[in-house]
Amino acid sequence: MKLFYQFIIHSVQFFLPVFKILGSKQKLFVEGRQHWVQHLKSQLTEGESIVWFHAASLGEYEQAVPIINAIKTSHPHYKIAVSFFSPSGYEVKKKDSKLDIVTYLPLDTSKNAELFLNLLKPKLALFIKYEVWPNFMDALSDHKIKTYLISGLFRPEQLYFKPLGRFMAEALHKFDHIFVQNEESLELLNQHGFEHSSSSGDTRYDRVIAQLGMNNQLNFMDAFTDSAKLTTVFGSTWPEDISITVDTINNSTDTTKVVIAPHQIHASQIQKLKSNINSKVICYSEIDDQNLKEYDVLIVDTVGLLTNIYSYAQIAYVGGGMGLSGLHNILEPAAFGIPVIIGKNYNKFPEAKKLRRLGGLFSISNAEEFDSLFQKLSTDQVFREKTGQICGHFVNSEAGATQKILQVIASEIDS
Repeated sequence: MKLFYQFIIHSVQFFLPVFKILGSKQKLFVEGRQHWVQHLKSQLTEGESIVWFHAASLGEYEQAVPIINAIKTSHPHYKIAVSFFSPSGYEVKKKDSKLDIVTYLPLDTSKNAELFLNLLKPKLALFIKYEVWPNFMDALSDHKIKTYLISGLFRPEQLYFKPLGRFMAEALHKFDHIFVQNEESLELLNQHGFEHSSSSGDTRYDRVIAQLGMNNQLNFMDAFTDSAKLTTVFGSTWPEDISITVDTINNSTDTTKVVIAPHQIHASQIQKLKSNINSKVICYSEIDDQNLKEYDVLIVDTVGLLTNIYSYAQIAYVGGGMGLSGLHNILEPAAFGIPVIIGKNYNKFPEAKKLRRLGGLFSISNAEEFDSLFQKLSTDQVFREKTGQICGHFVNSEAGATQKILQVIASEIDS
C-alpha cells in the first residue's frame, strides 16, 4: 500500500501545474509550491534555533497558537516556523509579524522532505491534529528530530487502524509523543499499541480563553450594533447554512441586528447572499462613511475579524454543519458566554457533542427548527443567558492542554 501511496504522491507532483486551471484556490496551492525552496531560503539565517509547527489550514493553526505564544515568551531566542498545507492558512498568515518563517509544506515525497529538513534544520517539530505525512515522518526520524502530534483526534474507522493502512500506522508510530484531545482517542491508540501517547485536551480552549483578555473592540461593530436590539452573528457560513436561516433573518430585523461572516468571500457568492436579504444590508467593504445604524444586516466580506465580532453577539450560529464541509469553530463564540446553534452534521466534533449534552449548544436540521429555536432564544432572556453561561463554564472547564504539552516537551526546548 505504501508503494501505491508513493505512486499517487509522485503523480500529483508531476501533474501539479495542471491543477491551476481548477480554480483560484487550486492556483494558489500550485503557485505557492513552485518556488518553495527559494522562498524558504529567503527567510532563514544560519545558526538559528527553530521550532517548526505544521498545520493543514487556519483552523488547525489556531490549535498551535497557545504553544507558539508560550515558547516565544519562555524562549524568545527561538524562531517560530509554520508550514501550511492549504492556501486558506498560508495566505492569511504569510505576513503575520508574530511568525518568523511561514511556508507551504511541499508535497510529501522523500526528496522534498529531505530537502525541507536540510534547509530548515528544526530543533523539534510539532504537527497539528490530523497531519501525518509518511515521507516527512521517515525523514524526521532519520534526522533524529523530536516530533510531536498535538491535539490529535482518532476514530476506529480511520486508515491507521485498518489492514490497508499499515504504512500510515507506521508513520504515526514515529511520533515521539502523541497528545490527544480525549480519552476515547487515547484508548483507541492504546488498543493498537501506541505507547507514547497521553490525553492533554484541546489547545483551542486555551486559545479562546486568552482571547477574552484581549481588546476585542471593533469600531464598525460599535457603529452597527444597537443596545435596543439583540445582535446575532452567523459565523463561517456556507450556502447550506444560509438556505435554512435566511427566512428567519429577513423576518427578525425589527428586533435583531444580524452579522453574516461567510466562510468563502468570493464576489459572486457575496452578491448572491446579499440579493437574498430583504432588509437593509451592507457589506464590510462598502462601509466608508455610511451610518451603520441604518442597516439591519452586515455582511463581513473579509477575513480575520470573526473572533472579535463574536464578542458583540448575544446569539451565534456557527456554519459548516449543515453540509459536509465540516463544522467550524464553536469555541470562539462559546468562550464569550453566548448560546451556539449549529447544523446537523457534528459527530466528528467532540466539543460540539459535549456542549450539546450540557445544554449550551443546539443542533438544527431544517428552517422550521432554526426559526423555532431562534424565537425562543431571542425572546426568552433567562433561557438565553442560562445557555450562554453553560457555554462559558464549559470552555473554562476544558482549559489546560497547553501546560500539559509544555511539561512533556520542555526538556527538548531547554536542551
